[in-house]
Amino acid sequence: MPDTDPALMSAETLLGLYARRALSPVEALKAVLERVARFNPWVNAFAAMNPRALQAAGESEARWMAGRPIGPLDGVPATVKDLLHLAGFPTRRGSRTSDTTPATEDAPAVMGLKESGAVILGKTTTTEFGWKSPGDCPLHGITRNPWNPQRTPGGSSSGAGAAGAACFGPLHIGTDAGGSIRIPAAYCGLVGVKPSFGRIPQWPLGAFGHVAVAGPMTRTVRDAALMFSAMARHDLRDPYCLPDDPRDWRQGIEEGVAGLRVAIVRRMGFEPPLDEDGEAVLAGAARMLAEQGAIVEEADPGLPDTRAIFGRVWGVALSRVVATIPEEKRALLDAGILDVARKHGDMPAVDYLAAEAMRLEAAHAMARFHQRYDLVLTACTPTAAFAADQPTAQPELSLWRDWAPWTFAFNLTRQPAISVPVAIDGEGMPRAVQVVAPLYRDDLAFRAARALERAAALPLADPAATASTAPPA
Repeated sequence: MPDTDPALMSAETLLGLYARRALSPVEALKAVLERVARFNPWVNAFAAMNPRALQAAGESEARWMAGRPIGPLDGVPATVKDLLHLAGFPTRRGSRTSDTTPATEDAPAVMGLKESGAVILGKTTTTEFGWKSPGDCPLHGITRNPWNPQRTPGGSSSGAGAAGAACFGPLHIGTDAGGSIRIPAAYCGLVGVKPSFGRIPQWPLGAFGHVAVAGPMTRTVRDAALMFSAMARHDLRDPYCLPDDPRDWRQGIEEGVAGLRVAIVRRMGFEPPLDEDGEAVLAGAARMLAEQGAIVEEADPGLPDTRAIFGRVWGVALSRVVATIPEEKRALLDAGILDVARKHGDMPAVDYLAAEAMRLEAAHAMARFHQRYDLVLTACTPTAAFAADQPTAQPELSLWRDWAPWTFAFNLTRQPAISVPVAIDGEGMPRAVQVVAPLYRDDLAFRAARALERAAALPLADPAATASTAPPA
């Protein structure tokens, strides 16, 4: 067994060691489980653990010993966000109102990981029905950021972000309807991939089905591309799924950005807030790309006010969630969901259809913008991670101001967008930027993300080992 803790290794490193018989999947999983036992009592990343994980790792070990791994992720530990079905486990969605009956089939993204040989460690926490960015829910309480237990890991993929930062395995599935992969990735120092809509199939489709996607959350860009390769396969259950394009998405990832035109975008039809550190991080990322040969300049795509669009999508989706829950159980919901649903539950159909027309206008504007620019570079979050115990007040204002002002526009336009950590701020917290590519050019987004990762050269940190010396009271 190597001297370095296997739990701190990337998926690519683990797979290389498996192939050389220098490490076994069982040894890797045991190292991860030791960290879970040590840190998860205060991180609180898991909704459920998989009691069959060790058996699955043993089966993978036998395949490697026989020289017959079943896929490109054989034996790599992975987690699944508890908005997605994992056969044999209930899909609780962070809610005390949800059904406790175990799912009978895997979601498409989960099926892709299993077919590639990944070992499912467990299900990670989510904000209730994925509705907000602070990382707490009524069912499982507060999930905390391994970089600082007083801070939130973000959401709604809160457990996936926290698990990735705490090194509870290298691969984590998140979902993203307005930033729910990219925000916790940014707060937790991870790479978070929101793919082109339809690239990674989903089923069943939730309340945010017209804008939501599933995607990887990992510690490196190459691991994200490797995981993406397993997840991005056609599934007939998803009516929006793209045709099958089996490929290794790491191909071409090292080609860099020389000669590409990159637009620094600061307006989403409104002016999203950004603190001083965030401004410095965005400027630094622009320099990184320019120093690698990209042509970087500020530009405005001329988007309509995306708040007016996403606010209606968000409000109607949460109204739909509330409508599906028996009236006698609604008091168990997060009060913020009820607040938003009350405000939007009576929205006329004509207003919702007007929002869809504006969404198409925004998508058209971005398509035209990408005739001039290969890539877009923006901030990812307005600030670093905020307090984990901060109450959720004025959720609509918080959505525009504190949570997702930099991210939800690209759910509306359905483009690929990747959150990439590029700096550590003065308080020891990770900061990230977002790179965005034209619709269906996920390969270009990966190239740009990898170029930023190489230039930033941040070490693979073990923040939980330091933060755990001062867990919350």
